[in-house]
Amino acid sequence: MAAKLKKGDKVVVLAGKDRGKQGEIAQVMPADNQAIVDGINISIRHTKQSQTSQGGRIPKAMPIDLSNLSALDKNGKATRVGFRVEDGKKVRFAKTTGEAL
Repeated sequence: MAAKLKKGDKVVVLAGKDRGKQGEIAQVMPADNQAIVDGINISIRHTKQSQTSQGGRIPKAMPIDLSNLSALDKNGKATRVGFRVEDGKKVRFAKTTGEAL
C-alpha cells in the first residue's frame, strides 16, 4: 500500500498525551506502522557519563502510531490523505482542500 504519511510531512496528533500538538515527521517505520515526530511523545532517557558524552537526562522522541497522526492541509487543519493521478504520476492530496501534498 502506498504511504499516506511520509518523512517531512507536517502532522497533528489525534490521540494520546500529546493530542493537538503539531510537528514534522523525522522518520517513518512502515513495518511497525509507526513514525517519529519532532517534539512529540518525548521520554527522558537516563544515560551514564562516558568519555564522549556528558550523560544525565536526555530527552528522546519515541515512536507514535500512524493511526494517531493526521496530515495538515494549507489551512493548518487535520485532513485525510487521498491519491489521484495527475499527468501520469500518482500524487497525494488533502481531502479537505483537494490540494496536492
